[in-house]
Amino acid sequence: MKALTVAAALFTASSALAQTPVLTVYAGDYITSEWGPGPKIEEMFEAQCSCDLQFKPGDLLPRILLEGARTDADIVFGLSTDVTRRARESGLFAPHGQPLDKLTLPVDWSDEVFLPYNYGHTAFVYNTERMAEPPASFDALLEAPDDLRIVIQDPRTSISGLALVLWVQAVYGDGAQAAWEKLAPKILTVTKGWSESYGLFTDGEADMVLSYTTSPAYHIIAEDDRTKKAAIFPEGHYFMVELSAKVAGTDQPELADQFMAFTLSQDFQSMIATGNWSFPAALSPEEWPEGFRELDLPEQVLFYSEDEAADLRDKAIEAWRAALSQ
Repeated sequence: MKALTVAAALFTASSALAQTPVLTVYAGDYITSEWGPGPKIEEMFEAQCSCDLQFKPGDLLPRILLEGARTDADIVFGLSTDVTRRARESGLFAPHGQPLDKLTLPVDWSDEVFLPYNYGHTAFVYNTERMAEPPASFDALLEAPDDLRIVIQDPRTSISGLALVLWVQAVYGDGAQAAWEKLAPKILTVTKGWSESYGLFTDGEADMVLSYTTSPAYHIIAEDDRTKKAAIFPEGHYFMVELSAKVAGTDQPELADQFMAFTLSQDFQSMIATGNWSFPAALSPEEWPEGFRELDLPEQVLFYSEDEAADLRDKAIEAWRAALSQ
């Protein structure tokens, strides 16, 4: 009888597990990294959805374009406007159906498919104990001694890396490759994603790292450390908004809609500032965590529309590739 009881209990547990709906979310590696918001998002959403949220990290757009309609994804989390035209043209994404009047972005937003959840500005972050006087401009960075060690991300695999090459393109235009040729000797390494780069920086392997103006907030709030700062350049900083999207062929449409609404909720937006160390897309500055108000921010913001970014993407990446391959 005891064996039958145990077997029945196991059967009941496995049946309950099988009946729990799964929401599959494709996300960048940085989302599930030690600095990322993935675990907290999973905990918060599962508390209200009676579901199993499963993150699948990796390359976002190339992966889902390869899989096409066969994809397992219900949500793609972590796209940027630099790739949304390709994503939109694929036909793989459905309207998000969420009201946009909650958004507090510094740009107007009317997109019915791609929904912002946070934003920031690309920047080079440095340690004041290692670099008392950082470059005061992008030009000064290019002219810095070649023993300066910088780590950046690959624009072919990283949204921050793509933002960097578009930033260089926005500042230098047709002179972008020449700018990269000056910067190349200072680049210690190019990593596939942001988390690897930032780890090298925090381990003391690099003097500067490509990151965001909001990255120092992590050190201020989590570590009470004010030695990490973003170098602010008068040429302007590239604005990047991070987006989620509902997959048109999802077999969990109600859960997907619930997740999209969740990303604009007060709870999610209050968490994402310190969960992803970015400015929340639907909170006013007065509602930002205290440490965010200490940040050095650019006076000039550079931004390409979806079409502009798509048209310049290949040119910007080729300028980077050609310079670094010499």
